[in-house]
Amino acid sequence: MKILVAVDMQNDFIDGSLGTEEARAIVPGVVEKIRTFNGRVIATRDTHGKDYLNSAEGKKLPVVHCVKDTQGWQLRPEVEEAIQGKTGSRILDKPTFGSVELGEYVKSLNETEEPVEEITLIGLCTDICVISNALLLKAYFPEIPIRVASSCCAGVTPESHEQALEAMKMCQIDII
Repeated sequence: MKILVAVDMQNDFIDGSLGTEEARAIVPGVVEKIRTFNGRVIATRDTHGKDYLNSAEGKKLPVVHCVKDTQGWQLRPEVEEAIQGKTGSRILDKPTFGSVELGEYVKSLNETEEPVEEITLIGLCTDICVISNALLLKAYFPEIPIRVASSCCAGVTPESHEQALEAMKMCQIDII
């Protein structure tokens, strides 16, 4: 089985409190990638509480974002529609950059359904949540190819996007 992980394609990261021009630019490609992907699609959603600014992350990134049940927390509508159109798709909420639940879920699929052949990641932000989840999945599955579709990712800045891609290459993650 092939798995596509769409990381944090949420309103706050696209055109909300942490949105960027680069994030807005990848939306059509992300939607197309999801729609045409032949395999299982899993989406993650960065999920914080109203007390975000009191959290360890909030003290270092004091910008309220992705508070559960707000507009900014929601997946971009066209992305969510594409995901819901895929059989067996799943959305996982995560409280921090990397999702242990994602690793455990993929592990359960690998053990109970059919072997995972490859995992591809797309989404936001390349230099924070995409790299965190790519490395986490590589730790869970050192023998399974982990790929990142660079044209369907955007970082906090174009420079940090490129730096994250280079770091992932060094960790034997394929950049496509």
